Amino acid sequence: MDILVILAHPDPASFNHAIARQAIQTLKDNGHVPIFHDLCAEEFDALLPAAEIPRRADLPATIAAHCRETATADGIIVVHPNWWGMPPAILTGWVDRIMRPGVAYEFVEGDSGEGVPVGLLKADKALVFNTSNTSAEREDRIFGDPLDRIWKDCVFDLCGVQDVTRHIFRIIVTSTLEERQTWLAEVAEAVANAFPKS
Repeated sequence: MDILVILAHPDPASFNHAIARQAIQTLKDNGHVPIFHDLCAEEFDALLPAAEIPRRADLPATIAAHCRETATADGIIVVHPNWWGMPPAILTGWVDRIMRPGVAYEFVEGDSGEGVPVGLLKADKALVFNTSNTSAEREDRIFGDPLDRIWKDCVFDLCGVQDVTRHIFRIIVTSTLEERQTWLAEVAEAVANAFPKS
């Protein structure tokens, strides 16, 4: 299977990069083809131009390629830190530009945009790996875990991906090498469970 892997972290030495590397290796070990994009390394332009908003807009070649890969992927993996209860801006911009009508979703005929769209993505599973420096107790009590709502309800559910699993690794800033090794083993297990050997 072709599995899209999207990474959004600017530091190549980050644990997010280690997560992405582990996910990619596990996919390869299981006979899958990872389609990998390190958005920061690729300097993905997160700004959605007004000219791209119309459904049948002429898209730049890079954006059109991302759209094709996203639409046809058999599964999706997203890796990013929790920044202010949101994905990094570059990843939000990727969603703005790539999860577009005709690619990720479509409104039914006669709907002018106020209804619930029909999801178009081929993928039936998505994994989201997040790093955080906020404790689980504080996250739930104060913030209510907005990233869960963003990915499960606001993005993937509306685009037709029903099986969405998030894994959160915390607290990164004080984590030990042993903790990180344990977490990477959890990444490998999660990826292998979602996308077993073909």
